[in-house]
Amino acid sequence: MSKVVLNNLIKSYDGKKNVINNIDLEINDKEFIVLVGSSGCGKSTILRLISGLEEITSGDIFIDDKKVNNMHPKDRDIAFVFQSYALYPHMSVYDNIAFGLKMRKYSKKDIHEKVLAAAKALNLEDLLDRKPKQLSGGQRQRVALGRAIVRNPKVFLMDEPLSNLDANLRLQMRTEIKRLHQELKTTFIYVTHDQTEALTMGDRIVVLDKGKIQQVASPEEIYNNPKNLFVAGFIGQMNFIDVKTINGKFYINGAEFNKPDKVLEDEFVVGIRAEKMIDGDTTIAVNADIVEMSGGERNVYFELNSSKCSAKIPLDYPVNSSIELKIAQSDMYFFNKHTGENYFV
Repeated sequence: MSKVVLNNLIKSYDGKKNVINNIDLEINDKEFIVLVGSSGCGKSTILRLISGLEEITSGDIFIDDKKVNNMHPKDRDIAFVFQSYALYPHMSVYDNIAFGLKMRKYSKKDIHEKVLAAAKALNLEDLLDRKPKQLSGGQRQRVALGRAIVRNPKVFLMDEPLSNLDANLRLQMRTEIKRLHQELKTTFIYVTHDQTEALTMGDRIVVLDKGKIQQVASPEEIYNNPKNLFVAGFIGQMNFIDVKTINGKFYINGAEFNKPDKVLEDEFVVGIRAEKMIDGDTTIAVNADIVEMSGGERNVYFELNSSKCSAKIPLDYPVNSSIELKIAQSDMYFFNKHTGENYFV
């Protein structure tokens, strides 16, 4: 069992403002959970509280059903993989991976076996004699992972481990980390600001903003049924259009739609994903302000009801100074203009 439970977790540095505010979260045994949010939302602080690197202000943390509030970090049976790799520059790859085991007084035989096993799992066997400065960014990150793996912890904590890598290496390491999770069969708690990492890696995603949980759900649920405007805008690319009701109808650039019964206010926000702007049955012609190439598709930027919007369209879709959008009410999301809540979640 490697379940992690956070009960009413609060962290304040000055006794006035909470950077972590009443976090309740249960992370299941062997789960890969991703904490995602913008810079300063508290996601890395949560990792540091779980690890014991920072003290909680109030609340409780349980690891494997044991309360660890006052337990020393080394006794919590967790491994922390940092954004900066945190490798010792004067040590070889072998010694960096072995360092934690030496501190815990493992025998030389056990250390050697564990280091070789980790090196094999991470394709580091030919690099064990090298120093960190002789490694690429991806290789350094694999060494940091190896140092965590050899300890065989109950829980892995990973704080933006791929943010220093270029796009190709990030893709490669995402796959590597997912493979490790499947092989090790233990609990991974992963922090990122990157929505792509969150959607592709997590069994569940925890979306955070200003120290509070906004939504906890599977990647599919988060994407298809965002709880509020923040989640909808942070995960994926969604357009937000302010609308007003007139005699039970609302209008987008003159096109008429029926206001849903669940929407009680006369003014609200309509959301439409950028990839759903040409799939519907209602045509709206707009001026294309900017058209940019993006691999196998184009991004087109324009305005709807004076709101800045965008569409992802195929390369062969006709675009000149204007573009014909084709939108459907079934692809729309409806949000309370004042609270930001999704009327249908």
